[in-house]
Amino acid sequence: MSYFHATVQAKGKKIIHGIYAENKHEAMRLAKIKYGGVVIRVEAASIPFSQRLEESWQNLKDSIVRKKIGQDSLIAAISQLAVMTNAGLSINESMEEIGGSSTDETLKRIFLDIASSIDSGNSLSDSAKTYRYEFGNLTIAMIELGEQTGNLSEALTTLAQMLGEIRDNIKKFKKSMAYPRNVMIAMAVAFSILLSYVVPKFESMFTKLGSDLPIPTLILMTLSDLLRNYGLYLIVGIALTVFIIKYLARHNAAFLYQLHNLALHTKIIKNIVFYSTLSRFMLVFTELIKAGIPIADALDTTISMVDNVVIKKKLQNLRNDVDKGLSLVDAFKNTKLFENMIIQMIKAGESGGQLDAMLEKVSLYYKMKFNNVIDTLQEAVEPIMLFIIASMVILLALGIFMPMWDIGNAAKKH
Repeated sequence: MSYFHATVQAKGKKIIHGIYAENKHEAMRLAKIKYGGVVIRVEAASIPFSQRLEESWQNLKDSIVRKKIGQDSLIAAISQLAVMTNAGLSINESMEEIGGSSTDETLKRIFLDIASSIDSGNSLSDSAKTYRYEFGNLTIAMIELGEQTGNLSEALTTLAQMLGEIRDNIKKFKKSMAYPRNVMIAMAVAFSILLSYVVPKFESMFTKLGSDLPIPTLILMTLSDLLRNYGLYLIVGIALTVFIIKYLARHNAAFLYQLHNLALHTKIIKNIVFYSTLSRFMLVFTELIKAGIPIADALDTTISMVDNVVIKKKLQNLRNDVDKGLSLVDAFKNTKLFENMIIQMIKAGESGGQLDAMLEKVSLYYKMKFNNVIDTLQEAVEPIMLFIIASMVILLALGIFMPMWDIGNAAKKH
């Protein structure tokens, strides 16, 4: 893309606007669309240093800390876009209107950029793919569905409903985790205060006695020394570790695969990841089949929105099996992701000519399974939380009282 200065006369004033375009003719067309008025001239120009600096800073921020669009803002924007396109407004005008009035800075920047890209002749899906991370794979998949079926407003309405369900599930998850999280934070703060201010007083007393200290006391004293002398380094180290993990997950495919594989083998979260992924997969796949999209194309679109790369790889094998001529039932069976009951349901739907109806039931089944996992999450976390709290209390009690018992016993002997 080249940079041009477009001189536009509007409302009796001449204003020079900077604009990116493929060529001079395209720059003139875009200037007319964006700014109205009369385009007096368009000249090739160098990008101003201040703008170059601002773009470089924005690119650096995007590469390090890419921020997703707020879920509520995205749902509201998608719903608004569905209404506006259904009313006959052009997609680029709708995007400009929604982006310009949004209070979410990330959404505003992205929607205005997509509107500009559409003005340049790109499709909505191609323009949105640039922001796959910010939108999420589901949004891109449903936009593609709308373009394939020729009914974008209906696809956007369905997308808004699906995003609403996902948001509700996230809220339910956070609500389930609120009590255990708050208890653990309170215990961590209390334990840190004890290690920082209470344990050192006992440590000086025990050191004066010069007797051998029990293991729990030595552990407490070591933790106290670490917290008091290296607490800041520990905090920085934890923050740096989180940043590195996020960076590698975004830029290293092998690391991301191992991370997602670990999630699928971690006791508490494996069912959440598994059933949320399959629930969304079946939901979108069902919508595509109901819309009359061929199975192979529907699989391509649906698999592209799967976030977990381990499950995605198995589903890509499913797509390859369909290409080889295997029936949908055999292809699903070979993934080893779906239980036998699901395979039989798909088989019945395929043989009876009611695949879309049966897939809808499968989708509801996975939705129910996911909701059950979320509902029982707090019960699963509570034993672990109680074990951690009990361990902290026992360590603290034994670490402080065992030396005192030894002192008391020694005093009795004398």
